[in-house]
Amino acid sequence: MVILGIDPGYAIVGYGAVETVRGNNRMLAYGAITTPAHKPMERRLHEIYTDMKTLLDTVKPDAVAIEELFFNTNITTGIQVAQARGVILLACAERGISIYEYTPLQVKQAVVGYGRAEKHQVMEMTRMMLKLEKMPKPDDAADALAIALCHAQAAGSLLHGLK
Repeated sequence: MVILGIDPGYAIVGYGAVETVRGNNRMLAYGAITTPAHKPMERRLHEIYTDMKTLLDTVKPDAVAIEELFFNTNITTGIQVAQARGVILLACAERGISIYEYTPLQVKQAVVGYGRAEKHQVMEMTRMMLKLEKMPKPDDAADALAIALCHAQAAGSLLHGLK
């Protein structure tokens, strides 16, 4: 199964593709979709949407795992991230790809085994689980790989539960 993990944003959308076969995970690709700050929001959303469709056509994931929206103190940023997340979900829906959503707590629990783990712990465990020589950059891409690993674990649990 190929899982595309997405860390949504409007300036940077992190992505990470993982192939999982019988509990073995292998990194296929990672990176980021970026949009320039000087562009109007509607242009940025269009760019994210277009780049996301290209990414989906290239990676051909069986599933997309995306981080649930977490509102911090800045409501404006939260709304902008929600808009970006919406065009990402639309691109996936148009291609008929199953979407799975995970909270940051669920991702930390799946990757580190502790829901209150620090960001550097999640990144290091992601690197180790995928047997990578160095930490993926940008951080948003590393986060997206962790989200993909979270789904790989959840999907594996579901499959084992059906046997």
